Amino acid sequence: MVRTAILGYPRMGAARELKKALEQFWSSKADQKTLMEEAAKIRARHWKLQKEAGIDFIPSGDFSLYDHMLDTAAMLGAIPSRYEELSRENELQGYFAMARGSQRVNVPALEMTKWFDTNYHYIVPEIGPDQQFRLSWRQALDHAREARGAGIQSRPVLVGPVTFLSLAKGTDPAADPLSRLDAVLPVYEEVLEQLASLGASWVQIDEPVLVTDLSAGQKEAVKKAYARLGAVKNVSLMLTTYFGELAENLPAALDLPVAGLHVDLVRGPGQLSEILKRSPKQLVLSLGLIDGRNIWKADLEAAIREAEKCVAAVGAERVIVASSCSLLHCPEDLSLETELDPEIKGWLSFARQKLGEVSTVARALNSGRASVAAELEENKRSLEGRAKSPRTKNPRVRERMANLRPDMQRRQSPFARRRAVQEGSLPLPVFPTTTIGSFPQTKEVRAARAALKSGAMNSGSYEKFIEKEIEKTIHLQESLGLDVLVHGEFERNDMVEYFGEMLSGFTFTSNGWVQSYGSRCVKPPIIYGDVERPAAMTVRWSTYAQSLTRRPVKGMLTGPVTILCWSFVRNDQPTEQTCKQIALAIRDEVKDLESAGLQVIQIDEPALREGLPLRRSQWQGYLRWAVDSFRIASSGVTDSTQIHSHMCYAQFDDILPAIAEMDADVLSIETTRSRMELLGSFSTFHYPNEIGPGVYDIHSPRVPAAQEIEELLTKALAVLQPWQLWVNPDCGLKTREWKEVEPSLAALVAAARTLRERHAAGNAKAAR
Repeated sequence: MVRTAILGYPRMGAARELKKALEQFWSSKADQKTLMEEAAKIRARHWKLQKEAGIDFIPSGDFSLYDHMLDTAAMLGAIPSRYEELSRENELQGYFAMARGSQRVNVPALEMTKWFDTNYHYIVPEIGPDQQFRLSWRQALDHAREARGAGIQSRPVLVGPVTFLSLAKGTDPAADPLSRLDAVLPVYEEVLEQLASLGASWVQIDEPVLVTDLSAGQKEAVKKAYARLGAVKNVSLMLTTYFGELAENLPAALDLPVAGLHVDLVRGPGQLSEILKRSPKQLVLSLGLIDGRNIWKADLEAAIREAEKCVAAVGAERVIVASSCSLLHCPEDLSLETELDPEIKGWLSFARQKLGEVSTVARALNSGRASVAAELEENKRSLEGRAKSPRTKNPRVRERMANLRPDMQRRQSPFARRRAVQEGSLPLPVFPTTTIGSFPQTKEVRAARAALKSGAMNSGSYEKFIEKEIEKTIHLQESLGLDVLVHGEFERNDMVEYFGEMLSGFTFTSNGWVQSYGSRCVKPPIIYGDVERPAAMTVRWSTYAQSLTRRPVKGMLTGPVTILCWSFVRNDQPTEQTCKQIALAIRDEVKDLESAGLQVIQIDEPALREGLPLRRSQWQGYLRWAVDSFRIASSGVTDSTQIHSHMCYAQFDDILPAIAEMDADVLSIETTRSRMELLGSFSTFHYPNEIGPGVYDIHSPRVPAAQEIEELLTKALAVLQPWQLWVNPDCGLKTREWKEVEPSLAALVAAARTLRERHAAGNAKAAR
């Protein structure tokens, strides 16, 4: 019999129960016992859903209170010394301090960055050359035991040692974390042995690093790791790879002493034939046929045909039908979307529905197509209906795309000329201060937006409410002494969803929440058709804010690549085409903002690095159209208009030339958690324009001191010229509270003023 599996399930709960429980706990409104009880309820419910859907290999250990990489670091006892005191007092307290920082003992959080090419953020473990490892956080064991008590024979999930160490950060630049493999493996062996003693016949070990370009050291580490882990008795290892194809790493993966291998046949559809040629006789093959990254219905007939090839080659008993990756990246349940357009809803499949798709494919193989005839017929009608629907094509957009010209991707003048013009039109001090865009979305702001949506508040009352919030925020920024102001984005539910609601070709869910990091969830829009801007989207609020002050106010926009990456994108045309359609829509908005008198316009592109393919051989093609899309959006303005962009929570050093090619007048980037580490790359790559390396970590409730910010700025001046340096937070402030924001921004402004005084004194001394 062909069996079924998924690699992981969404953690938050359909009603975001975990988010609410976490935030209650963090605010001391609920105790640890209450948090743990709520988490256990969510796990039990999800295990039951999977069992009822016919999933044979149900994961345990895929659930996390914050992040699976952080869980792995805690399991291994890889706790940096600055958190050890907190961890000794309370294990969970230390865990959350690593994720969020701690004001009480004044420690910042660990770094955070993107999980491969997804919008999920993981906590970056720190590994020192003398780090001692021991089995500490026992969650993997506890959850396997818990599942067994609930009548579920689960397949425990672990992040593999090579992926863990490859993504970790070494505290000593001369010591690669991968060099600590021999010290880590005994803990993995101990965990596997204990899982076996708990009755786990299979353990899933995730090694997505195998779909990337491996170094010689990584290749050797893979062989060494699985020579040892594959020898652990009484447990079978399912080595899982996802987010791409194994390519040149396939022969090595097939030679490993593991019982099973999972491959992503959605992101790497062409690898199955080679796998079938090379597969060892006893190896169980897990086929990732159902897309764990997107929300479109699977082509079930195509999936069945692929699985049949495998069954014919190796036999049904060696085949598992599975999701391509964890369903963590999908909303939980489509049935909750009662207001979604019925036609479009018929094209979609969320995590719970994907359980059914996995099961349907397996039943067709085990009992014949006749046993799932109704499901296959419904699926066929849905796919055909989407392909023929006129709602997916807009002739005006297609004509405009056909008329794109190269000059639409270039500013009027080079940066040096623009800078001279802007110095005249925007008289700013050296080390100008600004924020990234958003200010706290308080419960009152959220309540007003909900009241507008429900009809409890009319549009006139809502607009007056937003105007008052903008007015308060403009006056606060003036009183703090910020130089370039923002309107605060109180009218925006999300930096992507807000724009999608005003663009054609998008649709939205009510409950389609996806975890971004910790308790932070987003509701990605769904791009189902051609994208067009019917009317201005932001001009009304930006011009109102500018009317309240003589200081420049930034118009705030989300860039085309980020709107693309943070949406569920249509899969029926090349991604490049969709991105450039969005770019044209943003271009229209930029020109309208300029015409309305906005001299500074920020086009955020935090997802530019995230969209980078995992293989370097594919980088050039992606970066070409990604940079072109930004330039299409930003290049329709005069030299006097200053274009900003913002990027955060990713590693940018390897694509700095492409970032420079975007030709934004000012770039702001996240650098606080790494203590300006990224700027080391600027000592070899001389960034040509102006830049604001973040000096305030907005993903932590901790308030930084002015002296701390001064130290970061001083580090920045070691590789940047004073005229280049802007002073700003890492990211937007919508998730923070005013009581944190005000003192933090006061410290930021104070630090900038201190630098100005030093700079003026230095210039005076030089003049003498």
